[in-house]
Amino acid sequence: MNAPDRIEELLTATRDAFASGALVQLKLGGYHGDEPELKAVLVKKITVKTGEKYSFTWRYKTRDTIKNLDEPEALALLRDGLKHAFRSAQLATTGFDMLFERNGDKQRLKRSEVEGREPPSTDHNRAKNRPLTETDKPWLKALGIAGKNGAIRNDAQDKFRQINKMVEIFAPLVAAIKSGRPLIVDMGAGKGYLDFALYDYLATVAKQPVRIVGVELRAQLVADGNATAKASGFEGLSFQAGSIAEFDAAGADAVIALHACDTATDDAIFKGISSGASLIAVAPCCHKQIRRQMEAGQADARFEPLLRHGIFLERQAEMVTDTLRALLLELNGYKTKVFEFVSDAHTPKNNLIVAEKDGRAGRDRETVLQQIAEIKKMFGIEQHYLEGLLGL
Repeated sequence: MNAPDRIEELLTATRDAFASGALVQLKLGGYHGDEPELKAVLVKKITVKTGEKYSFTWRYKTRDTIKNLDEPEALALLRDGLKHAFRSAQLATTGFDMLFERNGDKQRLKRSEVEGREPPSTDHNRAKNRPLTETDKPWLKALGIAGKNGAIRNDAQDKFRQINKMVEIFAPLVAAIKSGRPLIVDMGAGKGYLDFALYDYLATVAKQPVRIVGVELRAQLVADGNATAKASGFEGLSFQAGSIAEFDAAGADAVIALHACDTATDDAIFKGISSGASLIAVAPCCHKQIRRQMEAGQADARFEPLLRHGIFLERQAEMVTDTLRALLLELNGYKTKVFEFVSDAHTPKNNLIVAEKDGRAGRDRETVLQQIAEIKKMFGIEQHYLEGLLGL
């Protein structure tokens, strides 16, 4: 059987398993395309409001990208990928597995039967998987998420999904901290959505002792937050008035900052490094400091087409800023990951930088310093704000 027939046989089996509900997963590997960071592609079936979809996860070295596709587009993408970009594929169903391999013009497809494998759920929004299920809580009412009857308001369903998603992300990171009762400092806490949700889950659901301090510049939000924490019986949660740059984070086991604008994110990172925090997690907002330098500086001439248009310059400034932040964290003994997290279908994507203390991560100091210097030279950057805070 020739190569295209083997590919079509695999795609037919995938389509039939999708239709019957027997599809567990299709994994494409052995990538040799033009995206060096791409490791694999995972495909599964999900059910959303608009119907059944093929859910693709492009798994990169430091991030995942997810897109849901209709069948014609999904099969066309798989067909092209198997012909040109991926050397292997593994199809898992409830009744059999298939292994596809391609070596040049030669392909082979091996099938093996399996027993007792259960089909995965395809429900995209499974309420049973939410960390927080009890909705009749004082803090949910005070923040306008639940009504007086304790039910989540119709206009706050997205927000409730969003805070549950944040808990899914941060709870395991906090659980990994080696401390009897970790102190978490949330810089720029705002109304405290993350703080209340995370404390509620850790203290009342996971039964993990924890202290959370929300730092907020606006005095009224601080007063409101403390009143709500008291009404909720959250004795380990409090809010303090102050700026990120001036707050004393000594003793913090984790420093978090979601959407702190421009260099305020760097102030939060610096506070985390200075306190020796085990965990630093930031979702940056705005990247003006580096963009201004890129506009005023002399970037490598080869990048001119990439920086000519304002929207591309903005995106490049975002990538360069966060890349330098990750490298500076590594320089200070942190293992870093940068990935996109999507709270729900109606919330824009966010870049999340997660840094976990690991003394080994800062061993190759000269290499990291060289990488930072080369990036700055490429884009005409004089100094990253965080470099100044760190005395570099």
